[in-house]
Amino acid sequence: MNFFSSFVTFENLHEVRRLCHWGPIIALSVIAICSTMAMVDSIIWYWPLDTTGGSINFIMLINWTVLILYNYFNAMFVGPGYIPLGWKPKDQPDAQYLQYCRVCQGYKAPRSHHCRKCNRCVMKMDHHCPWINNCCGHLNHAYFTSFLLLAPLGCSHAAVIFIMTMYTQLYERISFGWSTVKIDMSAVRQFQPLMPFSVPAFAATLFALGLALGTTIAVGMLFFIQMKVILRNKTSIESWIEEKAKDRIQHYQTGEVFVFPYDLGSRWINFKQVFTWSGTPRGDGLQWPVHPQCHQHTLTIEQLKQKADKRVRSVQYRAVDDYNGACCPLSKGVQTFFRTPCTEEPRIPLSKGDTIMATRGTKWWMYGDKVLSEEQMTTGERVRGWFPRRCVEKCHYDTAASDSTSDKKVN
Repeated sequence: MNFFSSFVTFENLHEVRRLCHWGPIIALSVIAICSTMAMVDSIIWYWPLDTTGGSINFIMLINWTVLILYNYFNAMFVGPGYIPLGWKPKDQPDAQYLQYCRVCQGYKAPRSHHCRKCNRCVMKMDHHCPWINNCCGHLNHAYFTSFLLLAPLGCSHAAVIFIMTMYTQLYERISFGWSTVKIDMSAVRQFQPLMPFSVPAFAATLFALGLALGTTIAVGMLFFIQMKVILRNKTSIESWIEEKAKDRIQHYQTGEVFVFPYDLGSRWINFKQVFTWSGTPRGDGLQWPVHPQCHQHTLTIEQLKQKADKRVRSVQYRAVDDYNGACCPLSKGVQTFFRTPCTEEPRIPLSKGDTIMATRGTKWWMYGDKVLSEEQMTTGERVRGWFPRRCVEKCHYDTAASDSTSDKKVN
C-alpha cells in the first residue's frame, strides 16, 4: 500500500484528468484502432509463428505501439515546466527587461509565455497542443517531437500491413462478369484457417488504412515543422517574434540588426539543447546559453518593444451591436460564419457601447483587448480575443497612444 501511494498522489490523480478531453480521446482512439487492426491483419497476412520475418514484423508492431504511447504519455504528464508563481529575477534591476504577468503575480522568465489554457507561465513555451491537452515546452519538447516522429513511422508500417492484407486476401477472389462484379468475401485461404477475412474485417481494415495514411501525412508535417525550429533552437512563438522584429525594424527604418539570441550557430549543438541521452533537456528553464553577440534579455527587450509598438498601432473601436461570443455566429452574416478564425484563441462577447483596442484582424473578424474599468484592471482581469468586424465601428478619435493606463507591462 505504501508503494502504491508513493506513486499515486493527489497531484498525479489531478494530472490524469488531462485524459478527459477530446484531444487525448481522439489521439488514443486512433492509436488503439491502428495498432489493434495492424496486429490482427498481421496474423491474417503474415502469421508470426511460421517464419522469422513474420515474428520480426509482429515484434516491430508491438515496439511501435509501446514507444508511441511512452512518448505520448510523457509529453502529456511530464508537462512543459512552469515558472514558479510570484517569480522574480535574482538581480532586481533585470526586472525592467521582463514582462509582468498579472495572473501568476510574477515576472516572465526569458522564453516563457503565459498559457490561457493552462493558466500558468510556461517555460520555453512552443504552443498549447490539444492532442496532449497540455503545453509543449521546455521539459516535454523532446518527448513531444519523438512522438511526432514515431507516430508516422508506426502508421506507415501499419499501412503497409493493411494494404498487403487486403491484396493477398482479395486476390483470386474477384471474378469479373460482363456486367457484374462478384466478390466472395467468405472464402478463407487454406494456409490461414484461424481468422477469416470477412466483410466486417475488410471494412475495418479499410477504415484503419485511412486513419494510418492521414496520421502519417498530418503528423509527419508537424514533425518537420518542429525539427525546423529545434535545429535553430527556437520555438514556434519565437519564430513569430523574430518575424515581427524584422517587420518592426523595416517599418520604422531604425537600422537595427536583430540577432536571434538562442541560435548557438551549430545545428548539432542546437539539437542537443533539446535531445539528451537522459531525456532531460539542458538548462533550468530560467537562464539559457546565448549567442556571443547577445545577452539573457535580448529577446525580452525586443518583446517589450513590440508590445509598445502594438499599443501605438492599435485602433480604438466601439461596439454597435451585441455579440454573445459564439465561435460561428450565423446571425452576424454568412461570411462571418464561414470565415471564423481557425484558432483556439477565445472570442469575446460584446455589448453596445463597449470599447475595444484592435491590434489585428481579417476582412470579417478582428482581434483586440476590451477596455475594462479600473476596478477590473486592478484585479488582473484581461479580456481579449476575436469578435466580428460588423459588430464594431471605428472611433473618430484614437487614444491608444495616449492611454497611460495601458503602459504597464502585462502578459
